[in-house]
Amino acid sequence: MLNFTDAAASRVRDFLAKQAAQGVTALRVAGTRKEHRLWLVKESDQQEGDRVLFLDGFEVYVDPMTVRHLDGATVDFVDGVMQSGFRVFFPSPTWDDPVAQKVQDVLDHEVNPGVAGHGGSVSLVKVAGDVAVIQLHGGCQGCGAADVTLKQGIERMIKAGVPEIRAVQDATDHAAGENPYYAPDAVPDEVDSPIA
Repeated sequence: MLNFTDAAASRVRDFLAKQAAQGVTALRVAGTRKEHRLWLVKESDQQEGDRVLFLDGFEVYVDPMTVRHLDGATVDFVDGVMQSGFRVFFPSPTWDDPVAQKVQDVLDHEVNPGVAGHGGSVSLVKVAGDVAVIQLHGGCQGCGAADVTLKQGIERMIKAGVPEIRAVQDATDHAAGENPYYAPDAVPDEVDSPIA
């Protein structure tokens, strides 16, 4: 069915407490994988056919179409510099940890589009506590500017988008890079990172 992280459940309870005087008692989730909404509702807004989830301190109403589209999804609450609010996501088979999934989202949507222009890509190896371990590929592997890209771009973006992460570690074997964007021995004095 639909899962809620502790952060999302806590935020829903806070919102419901603030709206209790208006008779708001539950949350409704509706939509598809691509487009979905969450909003607070009254008990009288429950419709015939709704599946009702009983969570700690509140109920969630989900219509039958939404149940089909969002089965297995997780609702999280993100409160960061780059984005804030509820997000519904489907944990990948690789990343069942919500923090790892958030790091992967930053890599997919913010980091990789930038480094792709230099023929590179970045993948998440794992999240260990508050450290994201990444690996650079393509033009980034063995690039003389990899440190600049890591410190001024990748690490900054991950930490801004995922406050739970306090450090980023590079696990790349840079000596094995076959086609670096900047050769390690020919790096200009002032090199620009593709994403800094």
